[in-house]
Amino acid sequence: MSDIEQKDYLDPLDILALMELLPHRYPMLMVDKIINITPDNGATGIKNVSINEPYFQGHFPGKPVMPGVLIIESMAQTAAAYTAYAEKLDTKGKVVLFMGLDKVKFRRPVVPGDQLEIHVKTSQKRPPVWKYESKAIVDGKVVAEANYAAMLADPGGI
Repeated sequence: MSDIEQKDYLDPLDILALMELLPHRYPMLMVDKIINITPDNGATGIKNVSINEPYFQGHFPGKPVMPGVLIIESMAQTAAAYTAYAEKLDTKGKVVLFMGLDKVKFRRPVVPGDQLEIHVKTSQKRPPVWKYESKAIVDGKVVAEANYAAMLADPGGI
């Protein structure tokens, strides 16, 4: 690996580091780690999908499928943690709120045993608002994609 490639990547974020950056906790923490983090180019979140997830009890009995809205939530959490880490934002006592979703597409079901690779890239930033492009991939195949906007907010103001 060249010196340039080594400098471009930040250290990966494990679950403990994510819990420092995000206010989410079980059962709503929807990303397990973030890898391939570059300050200006994006990151890859990893979500290991387990049959033990509480939503599989009812979605759907006998044919468990991860709800699409939770795939989108995984994308949003990956983007929030990536941005906070790469831009050194103070997230203590703050929340990240969706402002809009666009071009959302679900290509195939996500089931227990799958590992979601959530590829996130910042497309625009005007703090406190950021826009992202994201794809969720399982075994090299796109399962979902979306563009979205989010903002960092003080929960007292919502």
